[in-house]
Amino acid sequence: MESLKNALTFGGILSEKEVEHVASSFEVEWLDSGDNFLKLGGYSNHIGFVDEGILRVFIVGGEAEETTKYFVRKGQFALDIESFYEDSPSRSAIQAVVKSKILSISRKKWNRLYEEIPKLYILTKSLTEAGLLNKIKDNEFLDFGSAKDKYLEFIKRYPDLAVKVPQKYIASYLQITPQSLSRIRKELL
Repeated sequence: MESLKNALTFGGILSEKEVEHVASSFEVEWLDSGDNFLKLGGYSNHIGFVDEGILRVFIVGGEAEETTKYFVRKGQFALDIESFYEDSPSRSAIQAVVKSKILSISRKKWNRLYEEIPKLYILTKSLTEAGLLNKIKDNEFLDFGSAKDKYLEFIKRYPDLAVKVPQKYIASYLQITPQSLSRIRKELL
């Protein structure tokens, strides 16, 4: 819960009392590896915060092939923004990669908190902007270099993910085949 409170202090927008109130509105949810926080085509009715573990956000493309868009790590929020705000079916899914402790709040409770704490809207906007900028920066390296270069950059940026996330999800994120990733990893040993 402390990592959630730290996240809610972003920008100094909320008072300590308001942070406590918002944080106390979240509920603990445990996901086993492979459990969905949000199913493909489902409605994003909850905001999740990763207290422990790792989630992956993925889409399904042609021939029912999954592509990992990004990973959600400890201290980060998880939701499909478009689905959450437009109350529309999600075009991506969110799944636990390892056993994960998620702090979760329903859209209904979140909207009620907006009424109780108007500054929460400003915090939400700030967190959303910061999160989107981080995703753009996180994914920039995927557009350049060889498969080996991408993997080396991945393990440099995310050493924890490189050892905890199954190889098939890393390969999907790097936009290479699992076989190519296996070859690269053997070369580096």
